[in-house]
Amino acid sequence: MANQTLASPAPRRAPKRNWTQIEIFGSSVKRDDLMHLSRQLGAFVRAGVPIIDAVRILAEESRRPALRATMRDIEERLRGGERLADAIANHPKVFPPYYRAIMRSAELTGRLDTVLEQLARYLERDLEARRKVTSALTYPLVIAAMSVVTVVILAGFVLPKFRVFFNDLGADLPLSTRILIGITDFLLAWWWALVGGVAGLILIALLVGATEGGRMLRDHIVLGLPVIGRTVKIALIERFCRVLGSMASAGVSLPDALRVATQSLRNRVFMRELDRVGEAMLRGEGLARPLGTVKLFPSTATRMIRVGEETGTLDQQLQVTAHYYEVELDHRLKRLTAIFEPAVLIVMGLIVGFVAVAMVRTMYGIFDQVEF
Repeated sequence: MANQTLASPAPRRAPKRNWTQIEIFGSSVKRDDLMHLSRQLGAFVRAGVPIIDAVRILAEESRRPALRATMRDIEERLRGGERLADAIANHPKVFPPYYRAIMRSAELTGRLDTVLEQLARYLERDLEARRKVTSALTYPLVIAAMSVVTVVILAGFVLPKFRVFFNDLGADLPLSTRILIGITDFLLAWWWALVGGVAGLILIALLVGATEGGRMLRDHIVLGLPVIGRTVKIALIERFCRVLGSMASAGVSLPDALRVATQSLRNRVFMRELDRVGEAMLRGEGLARPLGTVKLFPSTATRMIRVGEETGTLDQQLQVTAHYYEVELDHRLKRLTAIFEPAVLIVMGLIVGFVAVAMVRTMYGIFDQVEF
């Protein structure tokens, strides 16, 4: 059935895009939109709807301008005689490399509906992992932002009025209040230098990050961070196994699948080591054995992959490994949140507490001055 849905009308030349379409195509499509698109397209193909009609229906029903324009362009390319994978390949900002490679293999093997459902499930799991990270960071960041706003209001607007009042009385401010006002005066007088310094550091970081050596150094530092580095490493291993397993189950050749899965990580340290694994694979050493020499991959992962190679179930074992590290990642994120939230609360509590003490001592100073 899937093969029948790939039939196209007589070849026609696909129309060229005008400048308005190019501007629209420059927009990014969200991952959740791509997930729903994959699931709906797979359902249409499974139901026997011709692929051109399925793409046209999705374009008409889409409420996202970028996605709607993308699907219309794909429809026109299909009507012009292009294959679905070739039409999708013209939109690299919408469809990631692993998505395009899997779709190309799916058309060749006639498993388009099954593969689209697998892609939808992968995107759903990837979105869930991203939501967990966002949820873990939201609460501490909100607390930090509220604390900073409170300190700025107290130090920038309330304390200066106390200082004027004390100066009128001819009394000395308490030490804690003088320290806080001194910090405030410094920030007010030299804010431009601080902003310029921060902007300069950001610019230097961006310039260094634009070089291959700078990106490699950045990724080394991230992986070496306490707690955070281990969490990032597990997230990268989970993503690698998930993408590689999805591509292997779709019939993509293992060297091609390894190359695309490696590129999906975007971590130069992992990419360098996995490039060496790819070279060893081309020499006939398989996948598990070279991975065993990479210190970034735990022995648990390499053993599970080795079992898959020996039993001919590599795609299944990769999915099992990905699920294992998905659970481990969830556990790590909870631990990271459990450490990060109290740390933020303690630091913000100390800052706000210092400001509160300064305010209270200032008020007591006023009472003492009045009694005097």
